[in-house]
Amino acid sequence: MSRLQDAWYRDAAWLVPLRPLAGLYAQVMSARRRAYQRGTKKVWTPPVPLIVIGNLSVGGTGKSPLVAWMGRWLRERGWHPGIVSRGYGGHAHRYPLYVTPETSPVEAGDEPVMLAAQTGLPVAVDPDRPRAARKLIAAGCDILLSDDGLQHLAMGRDIELVVVDGARGFGNGRCLPAGPLREPLSRLHEVDAVIGNGALAQDLPVPHHGMRLVPSRWRHLIDDVCYPIEGRPFNGRVHALAGIGHPTRFFDTLKTLDVEFDPCPLADHHRFDAADLQFSDNRPVVMTAKDAVKCRPFAHERCWVLDVEAHPDAAFVTWLEGRLAALTER
Repeated sequence: MSRLQDAWYRDAAWLVPLRPLAGLYAQVMSARRRAYQRGTKKVWTPPVPLIVIGNLSVGGTGKSPLVAWMGRWLRERGWHPGIVSRGYGGHAHRYPLYVTPETSPVEAGDEPVMLAAQTGLPVAVDPDRPRAARKLIAAGCDILLSDDGLQHLAMGRDIELVVVDGARGFGNGRCLPAGPLREPLSRLHEVDAVIGNGALAQDLPVPHHGMRLVPSRWRHLIDDVCYPIEGRPFNGRVHALAGIGHPTRFFDTLKTLDVEFDPCPLADHHRFDAADLQFSDNRPVVMTAKDAVKCRPFAHERCWVLDVEAHPDAAFVTWLEGRLAALTER
C-alpha cells in the first residue's frame, strides 16, 4: 500500500492505465450521492446536531486529533457530545458497541479506543452508524461527532468538515484506483469547511481554515505517567514505530523535537504483536497514540508515546461558534 500511496502523490506514469477505472469510480460515487439527495436511498436524520469530520483522500490527514479537540471544546461549552465511529479494523460480537479506554482495539478498532481515552466522552461503534448514534442519544448526548463519516450518507448531518494533509494535499487529484480520492474533488464544493493540517502545498477550490498538530507530552505506556514535551524522559537514539496513514508526519515531528531515531513505518491500522516491540538492543521505543492502544497489552518498560493535540486557527473556531449558534436557533 505504501508504494501505491507514493505513486498517487507523485502521479507516477504507471498509474495512467488506471485512469478509466478512476473515472468509472467517480461516476459511481457521484450517482450514489445523488441517490441519497433525491431520496432514492434512505437517510436517517438525528434529532440532535451532527458534525461529520472526514477525509476526501485515503490515508492519514490528522482527522482524529481534530475530532478529539472538538469533543473537548464542545464539552467545555456546556454540550454533551458523543462520538460515532465505524470502528475500522474492529470485529465486535455485537453492535452497537459502547467503547471505553479499556475496550479491546480488536473489537472496536484503534481510533475509537484512542478517542475514548483522549476525550473521556461516550463513543459508540457500529457499521450501521445511525444505530450507534441512537445509542448515544439515548445515553444523553445532545450533539454528535461522526469520525470519518463523510462517505456514510445514510446518516444526515448538519455540518461537514474535510481535513486535508497540508503537505500532501490531494495527490494527483484523481479518484481510486488511479489516485487517493474517495470522491471527486468537486465534492469539496458541497462541504461546509475544509481544514488544512499545516501549510497547504496546493491551492484548494474552496475557502479553507488551518490547524496544527502540536506535540503535547511524552507518556510512559506501561503506567501512563506523563512528562513535559520539553523534558525528554529517555536518552539516546530510539526506535520510532508508526502504523498510521502517513508515517512520515510522525517522523517529521520527532525531528522537530531533535529526537534521533530509526524509523519503522508500518501499514495503517497495523495489528501489532509483542514481536513488533522487540529489538536486538535496549533502546527506547517511541510510537503514536493510535498505535499505543494496540501495544498496551504487551508493552515493556522502554515503550513511550508521543501525544499530540490539534490546534485549529482562531478563524475556524469563530466560524464554528457561529454555525453552532445558528443550529441552536432553529
